[in-house]
Amino acid sequence: MCRTRDNAGIVDEVGCMNLLVGPLEAVNKAFVEHQPIRVISLLSPTQDAPRFAENIPHLRLFFNDISEPKEGYIAPNEEIVNALVEFGKKWEEPEPMLVHCWMGISRSTAAAMILTCALAPERDEQEIAQALRNASPSATPNPLMIAIADSLLERNGRMIRAISEIGRGAEASIGTPFLFPIKSH
Repeated sequence: MCRTRDNAGIVDEVGCMNLLVGPLEAVNKAFVEHQPIRVISLLSPTQDAPRFAENIPHLRLFFNDISEPKEGYIAPNEEIVNALVEFGKKWEEPEPMLVHCWMGISRSTAAAMILTCALAPERDEQEIAQALRNASPSATPNPLMIAIADSLLERNGRMIRAISEIGRGAEASIGTPFLFPIKSH
């Protein structure tokens, strides 16, 4: 299995497809330290996405971090989740892909679960959710994103149940960046 941390901090093992997941405020440092090959920004409609070199594929999705449609807000929808999955399917490079949201707790951790289910369909949803909890004690994946992906990826409620079973993450004002392996070795 791919290792994600050691005593000195985050470790990126050779040959692993790793997502680098975290908050917007950690993006610049993470980019310098881990040199991701692709970036996904999941931000509210009023926020600006960070800028990267033109040769870095960068998916920018703007929606509110809400768990059900609410007037005046943009909820996650099938188009947004499908764009996330399709962008992930183009990732073939060994370098990590950076996925961030405002706080690194809800939208980006939901994206980590979704991308793992999409790119490693043989992995069990409960195992992925537990690995996500182990990697990020504060992870609280957006339930609407998970429900949409569960339907899109034909997981028959297993993604929803797995995220429900790990429950709400530990209280945190902001998430800590972490590497999350897509495929187990």
